[in-house]
Amino acid sequence: MNQQTPKSHKAKKIVVGATLLLMAATHALDAQAAELLVWSAGAAQAPMTALVKEYIHDSGNRVQIEFAPVGSLLKRLSEGGKPDVLILSQDVASEVERSGWTAPSASTPLASVGVGIAIRVGAVEPDISSADALRTTLLNAKSITYINPAKGTSGKHFASVLQQLGIAQQVQSKTTLGEAGFVVEPVARGEVELGIQQITEILPVNGVKLLGPLPAPLQKTTTYTIAVASSARDAQAAQDFVQFVLREPSLAVFKAKGFSAPIR
Repeated sequence: MNQQTPKSHKAKKIVVGATLLLMAATHALDAQAAELLVWSAGAAQAPMTALVKEYIHDSGNRVQIEFAPVGSLLKRLSEGGKPDVLILSQDVASEVERSGWTAPSASTPLASVGVGIAIRVGAVEPDISSADALRTTLLNAKSITYINPAKGTSGKHFASVLQQLGIAQQVQSKTTLGEAGFVVEPVARGEVELGIQQITEILPVNGVKLLGPLPAPLQKTTTYTIAVASSARDAQAAQDFVQFVLREPSLAVFKAKGFSAPIR
């Protein structure tokens, strides 16, 4: 039968006590860590994915970020979704405020991006240097894809471009509408010839090349904003996250991923 000496019994008590202290400290830290739910337009996926990782590492807070087209995010808000932070296009800011999803004037311009055209790496590069050249290229293309205009900013704009060019009906039968995410991925697989999406959603896709932006007369530059949502569970933690994203090193990440300074 094993008998513990007074010294070994004391050592065991010290180990148990230290373990309990460590567990209590860990529980206290967990209790202090904020949990944030961020809803973001898909155009910001590349920079925000990197920045969220950095923020979690630096702050110890937990962040769940979900990316979707702006139209889809608005629908989810109307259905009662409760994010803590919103990253949306500036052109819906008034609707968001009017609906009470953010406080008035809560949205801060973050970064801007234009719409571009993607081709498969190694494919012959057609001319898109002018409105007339783009019209010819689109008519000659075997297939094109862009995001559903009811859901995505670039899709809504490109549908209007096709109307301006007078070819909406001609290209309808060879058009595939994407619903979310990087809709130019079929271009990389050789399934579609031309893909149209915001430039920051073209650059991350392996196997495609940014042919260029839409010609200036047909271009749309979208500014994205960031705001604390009215439904934020911890308004201070949400505001701290917003300030982290708006600091200069974070904006440099946006620039590196294809964004420009916001149009104010």
